[in-house]
Amino acid sequence: MLTDENCNQQVNGIWLDYPAGSKGKAGALVKIEFQPAKDFKGQASPAGGAAVTLQKDKEFKQFDSSLSQWHDSDYGLCPGCPKYTVQATVVGRLDGVNNAQMDRDANGNITGLGGFGNGNAYPARLMIQSVSGVTKQPVDYSKAEASVKGKQARGTEQQMHAPTGDPMQQLQKLVAGMQPGEITTQIQKDLALLPKAKERSANGVTIVYGETNEPGPRTASTQDGAKGVIATCSINRGKLDTIGQEMALMYAAQQVEDGVDPPPSNYNAPLYIKENNAWAVAGTIAVSSGEKALILPGGYVMWNSQWPAANQSDNMMSGLNDFLAKQEMLTR
Repeated sequence: MLTDENCNQQVNGIWLDYPAGSKGKAGALVKIEFQPAKDFKGQASPAGGAAVTLQKDKEFKQFDSSLSQWHDSDYGLCPGCPKYTVQATVVGRLDGVNNAQMDRDANGNITGLGGFGNGNAYPARLMIQSVSGVTKQPVDYSKAEASVKGKQARGTEQQMHAPTGDPMQQLQKLVAGMQPGEITTQIQKDLALLPKAKERSANGVTIVYGETNEPGPRTASTQDGAKGVIATCSINRGKLDTIGQEMALMYAAQQVEDGVDPPPSNYNAPLYIKENNAWAVAGTIAVSSGEKALILPGGYVMWNSQWPAANQSDNMMSGLNDFLAKQEMLTR
C-alpha cells in the first residue's frame, strides 16, 4: 500500500500492483480478490487503461528487495512483519472507481463489484511503471519485543519459512480441538467457505500459493460462484511459518465470509471492520496454537500469554486497534 501523510484521507492508501509477468518479490502476505462469476447479474468496474511496462532497473530492484524482506522475532510470532519501510517516488498508471463497496440486492447477491487490491476494497490502485529516489528505514520492533518477556525459540529462518504440509489440513486439525464458543463457531463457519484440505478450488473459492503483487482476473469467470462472484485467495507461503500459514488461511476465510455472506448489518461495513474481523479470527488461531506472543507488522503486540487473564481480551483489542489505525491507516 502506498501512503502519504499529507493526503488527509479517511482511508489513506493507494493499492500497489506490478504489471502481469513482472515476477517481483514484494507483496501482501494474503490477498483476496473477487471477480464476476458466470451467474453475476450486476456491473463490474473495468480493469484499467493502457498497458504498463515495468522498468526493472537498479532502483526498482532495490525497492522490491527492501519490501520483500521480513523481520524474524525471537520473542514471539511476527507473521510477515516487514523489515523495512521504503520511501520513493513511484510513477505508474493510476486507476480509480467511484465506489469500492460491493452493492447487493435484497437477497444479498452482489450486483456491483469495484475497487482494487485486498477485498476489492481500495478505490484507487497504482500500476507501477518505475520507481526512483529509493531509501529504506528499518521498522523498530524493539519496544514490542521488550514488552514480551521471556525469549522463545522459534527456530531458524530456514525452518520457519520452509513450506510444510497442507496448511489447510493443519488448520482444520487445530480448529477441531478448540473449545466451543462464539469465536470457534465463527471460525468453523468461515472455514466451511474455503476448499477442504488437498483441494485448491471449491464453491467459487480458489486458493493460490505464490506471490501476491500482480492483479487477479477482473473479467467474468466461466464458473458459477457464491452470491455471484468468484473469490481468489492468494497466500505467500514463503514469508510465513507453519502457524503463520494457518493464520493466513483463517484471515482469508473471514475476508471471503465478509465478502460473500456477511450479516445484513455489515453489507456496507468499512474496510476497518473487515480487517478487524479477519485479524481477530487469525489472532485466535495463534493463541489456540499455543503461541506465547503475537506481534503484528509494524510492532504492535496483539497477544502476550503473560497478560493477566482479566485483561487479555481488552489488551488484544487495544493492540489490534493500534495496528489498524497506525499501520494500516484505517478509521472506523
